[in-house]
Amino acid sequence: MTDVVGRDAEAVSKFVENFAAQLVEAGMQRMPARVFAALLSSDAGVMTSSELGEQLRISPAAVSGAVRYLTMTHMVSREREPGSRRERYRVHGDQWYEALTNREAIIRRWEGALREGVDSLGPDTPAGRRMAETLAFFEFVESEVAEMMERWRVRRAELFGS
Repeated sequence: MTDVVGRDAEAVSKFVENFAAQLVEAGMQRMPARVFAALLSSDAGVMTSSELGEQLRISPAAVSGAVRYLTMTHMVSREREPGSRRERYRVHGDQWYEALTNREAIIRRWEGALREGVDSLGPDTPAGRRMAETLAFFEFVESEVAEMMERWRVRRAELFGS
């Protein structure tokens, strides 16, 4: 069985499930991983709830829960289908950039909490030193991610244009 552009639909389905399994192994929930992989593998990068449900053989409630998670993590966005009240879901070419940028904000919040932990526990106590080391790690990661993201912007422009 082939799709509209002549791809083997079974091979595409197998890819979606395999990639979703890799995302699950990395910590993502199963349904969001499957929905994300399906969106990522669609040519348009856009699908409705019914299209996702049909392709993945899941309920509208499962699609809704998965999309809620994916929008919270900035991996997909919701939009209205033109001329309709139906929503459709879009994966963007820069979804990984957006997801990492969102994680940077979380890391900054963790840094603030860790600073409070160091202050409240005392920097010279074993727990305070452990908090300080954790804080130093996240400060390091934040600076490295910021530099890496800038290098990615340059590399992306080289590979794919603006």
